[in-house]
Amino acid sequence: MKIKFLFSLALFAFLSCAVTAQTYLTQVKPAGNKSWGYANSKGELVIPAQYAKCYKFSSEGLAPIYDTEKRQYYFINTKGETLTTEISGFKLMDGFGADLSGFNSGLAPVKIGEKWGYMNAQGKLAIQAKYDKVSDFNEGYATAISGGKHLVLDTKGTEIPVPAEVVELKEFSGKYAPFRAADKKFGFVGTDGKVAVPAQYESVGYFSGGLAWAKDAERKLGYINSKGEWVIKPQFTGGKEFDSESGFARIKEGEQWAYVSKTGEILRVTDTQTYGDFCNGLAEGKKDEKVGFFNTKGVWVIAPQFEGVRDFKNGFAAAKLNGKWGFIDTKGNWVVQPQFDGIKDLELIK
Repeated sequence: MKIKFLFSLALFAFLSCAVTAQTYLTQVKPAGNKSWGYANSKGELVIPAQYAKCYKFSSEGLAPIYDTEKRQYYFINTKGETLTTEISGFKLMDGFGADLSGFNSGLAPVKIGEKWGYMNAQGKLAIQAKYDKVSDFNEGYATAISGGKHLVLDTKGTEIPVPAEVVELKEFSGKYAPFRAADKKFGFVGTDGKVAVPAQYESVGYFSGGLAWAKDAERKLGYINSKGEWVIKPQFTGGKEFDSESGFARIKEGEQWAYVSKTGEILRVTDTQTYGDFCNGLAEGKKDEKVGFFNTKGVWVIAPQFEGVRDFKNGFAAAKLNGKWGFIDTKGNWVVQPQFDGIKDLELIK
């Protein structure tokens, strides 16, 4: 009986570790190397530095690559192996050369000839290439244009028409997509294709944490809910999306940056020269030419000591010290010692 108990306990521990085990990968440029590769959360190079440019892994464990010599797009898995696809010669959305759109919600937009469709993580064309323009999927929905008409797509390729008043439709965020009407006013479309918030604003942002910024007729910025109601009245000259973890958004009062909570509480941080967005509950700031992070009380929790940083993502932030990049945790401890000439974000793989 005791042996069975110990075996069961060991099995439970093994399964628990298997369930909680997580894989993180990031793009890195090793010291003295002109090429990029991929490293894990220990800083170990798991895919050799062999790419002129490489892009982030999606949660599906696939990353887009562009071969500059052959002028070809393709995907690799976490072992660096090329994904076998049923189509060749496809193109990806390149983000004006700054980024490549990969997989979201299990699908990646691909261009075949002059039309766009979507490929799944098995390399199959899951949604036929018949659209003039498409967006990335976000939380299971994307937008597309076909024959001059705007559509909402689900991951099965179901086409959901939108009202004729929509003349421009952006991508989804928080189950809503911003749209522009013929009179140049902005509103939001829901995943059912219907107008969820009428076009009545001078401009709008994206929904995050249940709120989106919008500008009124005087071009003052405030925040609305999914019913189009002002939760934070228009009063700012500028603003960004809310951080879902901290519940704070960066806003501008005249020429000065500050932060606002979802309840409208203003946080003014005076002990910083610059103001970053809150990510994972922390925002980047600068003092005496060094950068660090402060919390939602405006208190430095990671003292300004770095030459450069990236925003926190998945609990880690890239940081630069003595000319080299590594990763720190939310307490400022090094989890990967500074050793790379270049680095991006640690992405969580399923």
